[in-house]
Parts: sequence; structure tokens; C-alpha cells
Amino acid sequence: MNSAASKSIWYRRQQCPCGDWKCYITHEGDVEEPSMTSQLAKYNTMSTEAMVAPYVGMVFKSDEDAFEYYGNFARKNGFSIRKERSRLSPQLGVYKRDFVCYRSGFAPARKKPTGEHHRDRKSVRCGCDAKMYLSKEVVDGVSQWFVVQFSNVHNHELLEDDQVRLLPAYRKIHEVDQERILLLSKAGFPTHRIVKVLEMEKGIQGGQLPFLERDVRNFIQNRKRVVQENDALLSEKRENDTTELLEACKATKEADENFVYDFTVDESDKVENIAWSYGESVHAYNVFSDVVYFDTTYRSITYGMLFGAWFGIDNHGKTVFFGCVLLQDETHRSFAWALQTFVQFMKGRPPQAIITDLDPGLRDAIRSELPTTKHVISVWNILAKLSSWFSLPLGLQYAEFKSEFEALYCLEVPDEFDLRWNQMVSRFGLSSDKHIALLFSLRASWALAFIRGYFLARMTTELYAKSVDSFLKGIFNAQTCLRSFSSR
Repeated sequence: MNSAASKSIWYRRQQCPCGDWKCYITHEGDVEEPSMTSQLAKYNTMSTEAMVAPYVGMVFKSDEDAFEYYGNFARKNGFSIRKERSRLSPQLGVYKRDFVCYRSGFAPARKKPTGEHHRDRKSVRCGCDAKMYLSKEVVDGVSQWFVVQFSNVHNHELLEDDQVRLLPAYRKIHEVDQERILLLSKAGFPTHRIVKVLEMEKGIQGGQLPFLERDVRNFIQNRKRVVQENDALLSEKRENDTTELLEACKATKEADENFVYDFTVDESDKVENIAWSYGESVHAYNVFSDVVYFDTTYRSITYGMLFGAWFGIDNHGKTVFFGCVLLQDETHRSFAWALQTFVQFMKGRPPQAIITDLDPGLRDAIRSELPTTKHVISVWNILAKLSSWFSLPLGLQYAEFKSEFEALYCLEVPDEFDLRWNQMVSRFGLSSDKHIALLFSLRASWALAFIRGYFLARMTTELYAKSVDSFLKGIFNAQTCLRSFSSR
């Protein structure tokens, strides 16, 4: 069932389980784009340290290292730079690089079309001669880049710190902010309100974002245009790929009678949900079915589908794969179908306990479809969300709150847990917090006082969650497409 893969992007779900569409989460420990705070901290550290100006004879390992160094020097000194010219040779490839001040040279004269209104924009270029020229040499078989010319003489005013950060070279909207902007835009927020929301969520003063309101507006307009152009193509791609995945499952079933799969179709007879498992997975479940870990962390940007996978653990502590599912949405109906199908694959035998992330919709589906199964929410998944929920409202008290929360988790008596919980809520002023209310309503699924006595095989630990995530990341590479899933 191998086929050529086409590019798809899978990402962690960021919608908060509290149900508020305006609320989203980031997970502690995730590798993300550098945050604005970390970027400012890095820049402030760089600013307070002595930075050597480039000089003739200075050596860099690569031209990109040189550009980054010169760019940091430029920002510290009130300007930005751009790449000007490069030269090639058959032996060395690119062997010369010219980096110049952003106001170097002069804008070429533009001929105005006759009879049309033309906005006359003033160019920032004023013939500034500040520059750094590099030349590549091979020394003992190693390529090195040497500064051969450097000038820091400008014919224009240099900018202060609060102005230089607004130069186009330094205004960037990182991926995590892009996703938030698109969500707010889709909900109908005007651009100026989106900017205010971002400032509030980051706990910064107005005007301190690393981009401007017009950058947000341009980003939204550009993305809408791309979405409009791609929507039809993506819809066709999803339909084709889900159909091919279904055909691949049918072919595998013909070759291996122990392979199992099931699917649903919508009103147009198009595949909407599909699940499958393997003979060895069903056999493993017969031996290690006491507790199941159901991961629903990842969604596809390309297909708009949720990926779920069932795992277990063997008697050697190794992760065992039981099966997986692709769902068109995260509704109770879809989750219920997934759970029904899993039990069907496993010959009607539900697990004694099922461990999931914090998701009220999934909880309700488990209650209705697995009434005899104990639902457990991994406390590690909860701890990973605490920073997103409470670090901003609690500020300097957050570390103390997290320590108290972890102590509460370890309590063994339900009445004592409830008492101490109420005391903690009162102490930190969280009585009206929606996330505190959500956690308390689900306490029977995650607090140790309520799950003691159930065999969980150490599957609620951080180590196990990371082993599952490592497995999934091995699948979700840049070339993962739907029709290649069942061969993985």
C-alpha cells in the first residue's frame, strides 16, 4: 500500500477544552517559534553586552553567520541591513557577498502611467555608504568568510531602540501568533481588536508587539486570498486521498484477513471517518487490554481532520500500538463512533481503563460508549496546560500555585482533596476562573484520590506520554499524506 506522498502539515490541537473559542493553549515543553518575550530578552541581553563592530579581517564560518552578526550589530546601532550583490565562480560557488545599510543606493526612477492616478511613495534610500563586504577563501580544505571592506559611516539619522524594532527587517509574525490571528479573524474580530487581544494575552503594553497593525491586516488579507485559491484544491485533495486510503485498506484486507477497518460516509457518499487496526495489534490487545491510552493530540491543516491512536504497554514497559482513526471533527458523534469501532475491532472487549487528554466531548463519548471503563485523564497533560491558563493571571504567584496543585494531586482522600482545593482556590483568588471550574468538574478522572486502585501501568507519566508523542512525530513528517497512513 505504498504510494507517492504529498505534503501535509500536522499540528497539535490548540483549542482549549474549556469550550471558549477565544481561549487557546500552548503546551509546556513544546518546541515553538521563539516567543516575543524570549526575543526581547535575547535582544536586551545583546544590547547590554559589549558587541565588537565588524572589522577588516574578521572571520566567519559562513556568509549566513556573517549576515546574522552584522544584523545584530545594525539593530543595536539603530539601522537594518539587506543583502546586495553576490558573485559566483565555477570552483567556489558563491565567493563574494555584499551586505549594505537598508538606506543604501537610490530608488530607480519610475515612469508614471499617463492618465492614471499614481501614489508617489517617498523612498527611504538616500545613498548611505555603510556596508560590509565578504570574500570566501578555502583554508586547509575549510571554507571561511573574511570581511574585506567595512564602513559604519551613515548619511542619515540612526534610530532609537523603540523605533528600530519597527523597521520591516525586524517586524515578524511568528507561527503561534499567525494561528491566533487567523482564529480571531475568522470569529469576526476587526484588526485593531485582534492587536489588543494579543497585547492583553501577552501581558504587554500597547504598541510593544514585534509587528504593526498594518502587518496583521496585510497578513490576514494575503492568507484569505491564498485560502480562497486553495479551498477547492484542498477539498478535492481530501476527497481523493481519503478514497485512496479506503482502497488501500480494502487491498490490505484482501491480502491479510486479520486486518480490520471501518468507515462512515456523509450525505454525498464521501468518506468522513475511517479507522483501522492490524492482526498483531488485535492479538496484542488480547494480552495487554487492561488499560488503553487514546491520543487525540494532532490535527491536519491540509485535510482538516483529527488523528486518534490507541496504545497500550507490554510487560517490558514498551509502547504497543492497537489502532488508529481519522475523524472529520471533534463532536460527540465522531468520538462515539471511534470508540464503538475500536471495541468492535477488539472483538467486543472494552478496556478496564482508558487514558486520554482533557476533553469534555471525549469524556461524554466515553461515558456513553464505555460505561464499564474507568476514564482517566493523564495528569501530565493537565500540568502541561497550567502555564497557558494561569501564568498570566497569577503572575509571580504562578510557581507557588503550581507547586500547590501538584501537592493536591498526590492527596489520597477525596474529602481532603475537596477541602484543600477550595482553600487553594480562595487563596489565589480563582473562584470565578473557568479553567479551575473545569478541572474540579473532572477531578474524578485525574486526581489521585479518585483514581487510586485502578491499574494504569505507569501510562499517566510524562515518560509514557513523551514516548507516544515521539512515535506520532515519526509518522507526522512533512511528507505524510492520508493514503500513506495504513502502510506505516
